[in-house]
Amino acid sequence: MTTLVVPRRPDGRARLWRLAATIMLAIVAIITMVSLGASSAEAATPSPTGTAAAVCASDATTGCLQGTIKLPSGDPAVGIKLGIKGGDLDTTVATGSDGKWSQAITVAGPYTITVDTTSIPDGAVLDSAAKNPATVNGALNKNTGYVFKIVGGTTASDGTTTQTPDDATTGITFDRFAQQFVSGIRLGLLLALAAVGLSLIFGTTGLSNFAHGEQVTLGGLLAYLFANVLGLNLILAAIISVVICAATGFFQDAWIWKPLRRRGIGTTQLMIVTIGLSIALQYTFQYFLGASTVRIDQANPVTVDLGPVTLSAQSLISMGIAVVIIAAVGWVLVKTRIGRATRAVSDNPSLAAASGIDVDRIIRIVWTSATALAGLSGVLLGLVLNGVNWQTGLQLLLLMFAAITLGGLGTAFGALAGAMIIGLVVELTNLVLPGDFKYATALIILILVLLVRPQGIFGRRERIG
Repeated sequence: MTTLVVPRRPDGRARLWRLAATIMLAIVAIITMVSLGASSAEAATPSPTGTAAAVCASDATTGCLQGTIKLPSGDPAVGIKLGIKGGDLDTTVATGSDGKWSQAITVAGPYTITVDTTSIPDGAVLDSAAKNPATVNGALNKNTGYVFKIVGGTTASDGTTTQTPDDATTGITFDRFAQQFVSGIRLGLLLALAAVGLSLIFGTTGLSNFAHGEQVTLGGLLAYLFANVLGLNLILAAIISVVICAATGFFQDAWIWKPLRRRGIGTTQLMIVTIGLSIALQYTFQYFLGASTVRIDQANPVTVDLGPVTLSAQSLISMGIAVVIIAAVGWVLVKTRIGRATRAVSDNPSLAAASGIDVDRIIRIVWTSATALAGLSGVLLGLVLNGVNWQTGLQLLLLMFAAITLGGLGTAFGALAGAMIIGLVVELTNLVLPGDFKYATALIILILVLLVRPQGIFGRRERIG
């Protein structure tokens, strides 16, 4: 009697680990290749032309410095002169009939741009907060933009013009309130994308993930790499960035958090691990891409006027995407089996497991979805804020925790409500307080609300004993 020996197929877990290792190696290879390509582009120094061009087109041997200057009325500022120095270049350009200026460069590196204030029309002056001269890092095959703001001015009898302190900068008007209110909604929506995922992670695992901000940073930096260094279409670059961020969440849970959970590591120790991971990721980003702020979209922002409110086209599109994605997440949580299972695990993991729910599978889905949402938030924030750097996520992390604490820890809808409140408070505070005092105000509001309702807006009061 012969025995038929059937080759044993590798089980699903082995195939999963091999797939995970392959994808992670591919990600490391892409980042290394991109960073080396960026370094070689900056080191290249082809023969210079030094000629100014009214219209500049970037290519492999040419970069473009460009910008748009508008009058306080919103009309193009025509004939504003700008001096540009750097590399082998020392020239002067002027804005055209559309208020735009551009200058071709053939040497990558820092360039100094100086506005000739004598060329600014009467009744206007360069904003006192603007840097003049300003320094930008020009690169080949890229469009590097910089915007100088011109505001209203008062001309004295001796011919000097000073900035006019009007209601737009020193008082509260309806127009200014409307602008800040819409800006608060915009910040709240983009903050909610990241905060919802952070809240779901806490709800299903009890873990306060201090490395969640770095997922936001990763999304923005990957979009910059794919769109500018590799030259992909912006939409395609954003999709790839979000997919990679989702993959990092999947592998984080597979390689780090699930093994630690099975070993019975407490949430305090896990939180310390997230802090270490956060620091490691921050300096990894800085090592590969430097400390400077990079722009995902190098083109000059196109503004849209909606009554008293002015927003960039990127802001409107980003807000629309955020609304659609947040609505989709809410629908999934309420209407689908996975959503109901996620809420069950968040309420009581032991009871959910006893009911036949695969708790580890749900947690894996939550990690993957949360990091994808954070990556998308980073891409959209990079477009709206016109730049992203190695600590963008770190600067937003405290606001994320404030949002989920205010809304109720572990609740997705609470995170949305908290993010909207924090976004509005942060932006409306600009009406009366300057600079980064707005962030302190958001935390004061958080403290006051928690004194009245310790469980947050949507949270449930815990019974002790």
